[in-house]
Amino acid sequence: MNPFVGLGQAWRWSVRKLLGLWVRVTIKPDDAVAAIASRPRPVCYVLERESQTDFAVLSGVCARHNLPRPARRLIMGAKRADRAYFELQRRPSLFRTRNAARAPRYLVQLIAAAAAYPQFDVDLVPVAIFWGRAPHKEVSWWRLLFTEDWILVGRFRKFLSVIFNGRNTLVYFGEPIRLRDVMEEGLSEPRRVRRVLRSLRMVLRAQRASSIGPDLSHRRTMVLQILKTQAVRQAVRNAMQVRQLQRRPALLLARKYALEIAANYSQAFVTFMAMALGRLWNSLYDGVELEHLENLSAVGDGVEIIYVPCHRSHMDYLLLSYIIYRKGFAVPHVAAGANLNMPLIGRFLRKGGAFFLRRSFKGDALYPVVFAKYLGFMMARGHPLEYFIEGGRSRTGRLLSPRAGMLSMTVRSYVRDPKRPVIFMPVYFGYERIVEGRTYIGELSGQPKQKESVFVLLKSIVSVLRSKFGKVHVNLGRPIALDELLHEHNPNWRSSPAENDDPRAGWIGEAISNLAVRINTEINAAAAVTPINLVAMAILATPRQALPELDLIHQLELYQRLLRDAPYSPLVTVTADSGRQMVAYVESMGILERQKHPLGDIMRMNTENAVLATYYRNNILHLFAMPSLLACAFVSNTTMRTADIQRLVWRVYPYISAELFLRWDETQVSAVADSLLDTFVQLNLLQANADRSEWQRPPPTSLEAIRLSVLAQATIQTLERYYLAIALLLQAGSGTITHEALEERCHLMAQRMTVLYGLNSPEFVDKSLFRNFIELLRRRNVIQLSEDQKLLFGDPLLGVAADAQLVLSEQIRHSILQVTLGQ
Repeated sequence: MNPFVGLGQAWRWSVRKLLGLWVRVTIKPDDAVAAIASRPRPVCYVLERESQTDFAVLSGVCARHNLPRPARRLIMGAKRADRAYFELQRRPSLFRTRNAARAPRYLVQLIAAAAAYPQFDVDLVPVAIFWGRAPHKEVSWWRLLFTEDWILVGRFRKFLSVIFNGRNTLVYFGEPIRLRDVMEEGLSEPRRVRRVLRSLRMVLRAQRASSIGPDLSHRRTMVLQILKTQAVRQAVRNAMQVRQLQRRPALLLARKYALEIAANYSQAFVTFMAMALGRLWNSLYDGVELEHLENLSAVGDGVEIIYVPCHRSHMDYLLLSYIIYRKGFAVPHVAAGANLNMPLIGRFLRKGGAFFLRRSFKGDALYPVVFAKYLGFMMARGHPLEYFIEGGRSRTGRLLSPRAGMLSMTVRSYVRDPKRPVIFMPVYFGYERIVEGRTYIGELSGQPKQKESVFVLLKSIVSVLRSKFGKVHVNLGRPIALDELLHEHNPNWRSSPAENDDPRAGWIGEAISNLAVRINTEINAAAAVTPINLVAMAILATPRQALPELDLIHQLELYQRLLRDAPYSPLVTVTADSGRQMVAYVESMGILERQKHPLGDIMRMNTENAVLATYYRNNILHLFAMPSLLACAFVSNTTMRTADIQRLVWRVYPYISAELFLRWDETQVSAVADSLLDTFVQLNLLQANADRSEWQRPPPTSLEAIRLSVLAQATIQTLERYYLAIALLLQAGSGTITHEALEERCHLMAQRMTVLYGLNSPEFVDKSLFRNFIELLRRRNVIQLSEDQKLLFGDPLLGVAADAQLVLSEQIRHSILQVTLGQ
């Protein structure tokens, strides 16, 4: 044997043994080892760059997991090669870091063997190794200097990276490429080599982009590319005419807009923030739990991912970026309101991937074109995005009606230039206590919204660091493929690009509206149910926000069992604590108060906690909407026929579904109601006759009847709000009141009822909910609009009113009529 070959083998063995004592490896994806071990063909590994340390890490992983070794001899037709790996990029000398441009010699040999021997085949397994990018690992301050990025580093820097980041190393095995699948018949050998190289480079580049984000150009270079696009140049010419500007000032204005919008992403800053945020979460929360990560892992590489979470708190985008980074995925660029572009803070947010947009694009035709091109540029480069389609934070705990501005620009950009598939990833945030809780209470009480500033931000950070906020649950919903949704609305959308670019194309608007509702529906379908949610649901169902401890425990366990026996969605997660554990936990958080009593302790909430508890109840209100609606049917009725129950559900469901973004289509509701009625029988909440054509509630004095009544309270105020609007419309008469006037009258009457009857439900007086209800009545043709913009109605509205009276108690009906008639 050649002595130099022996020395090389000894050197590689020594490096592998030495690194094995220091390096700690995380393998991605989780099933990579089993997938490679089950391959029927020989395996040849493909590394990005020539590196003894990378090769040593790969060898150690293969040895540890009994995978085919890269240093083994691979049989290629009639001869045996001395290894089973090669690198795409080689270094020409010791001190130079420029890549060698020629194709790997070993790849040329493989392709020649495949051409000469038809029975020879091999699987090429791309392997990317990232130093300082392993998920679930903390990093030190020094490691930030040597974290993984897109820059090809020299040997000395690689040595430092191994020293500082060796214990946080990620080994990413790509999907194997069968050699013969990428070799077309009739191609010359050089063209076959280039074809295989192109496939391998694409896979390795996608692996790197998936882990650390795509290779973004310098911010100023990116801005110049945006300014060169045809759409921006045309918008500049239009601005020159409208504003009477010369070409240079108009271009400078477009450049100013692009710089105002664009992020200035820094991988080192993101790594630093991951460490800082990890310490912040440990200080604020008792844990951050992520569920359904498999929904994200299944998306794969080469796809544009757009995260669309619900917006509960300013912590949302920090938490999501942190978790995504820790799980080994690329950090998304986040669309942030221009109000957050504050001095110093805005600069840091840009480095973390935030890009800024104005609340309104009206009055400036140039700005929206620049913004749309920036968004399209980011999508074309494959960087994941994140934005909140609610537009702002929810102050009530419910999902807000979607604002489709960003969604519209995303869909239209994709339809104009569909470079890579787009997947929307819904995300549900469940906070046990929200940082902005006191601010929300003030705003719901009528105080003006506080303007963001550096001083206010620093003051709030200092105050929250003194408190504990329980756990945070982050649940990933079911991914939504944009291609599939567009195909549902227009199967031929790819074949008519000119028609798609027309803003008047009606089908695109319908697709965007459908997508917005579907995103909200999928967010709700991935809800997290915590002890605080359930306690809020039970306590707020009582007149004085108090229950005996034992009754509260039993009610919580009823809710828990109902969610498990009749699950809303397979993605909903429910606390595993017992009822007694839930009560103790919420009491320890300072939300419940215990009042000692010889006959049994009473658990209660003070006024401030009761108002804030509506927020936590509303987080999961949609999960109990259907069970509660059925329970409402027995508030004033001892027995109910199945036909009457089904008619009630059919009549009311569309309005509750539109308000709470429920997951069932109207054609499915009848079956859902039947299933829930059977569950009620199993829980002893109802009794059925022999043919199940009639249902009866338990005796009024029984514990089951009380629990059924408490369950009904979850939606009773929603039905009261509907009946209030209908009663006011009936009182005004057909053709006498406008949409806006009815909305304002509903708002004032709701405020009056809140004062008279002590309703602790801020959303009861929410003007937007009345507006949406009236608009839905119009869309369903229950009411119409006259030529002079007055509301017309007939028998359908009377039918809705009659069914509302069926489920509301006589006392509630009289209360509403007393308020409306006594105005």
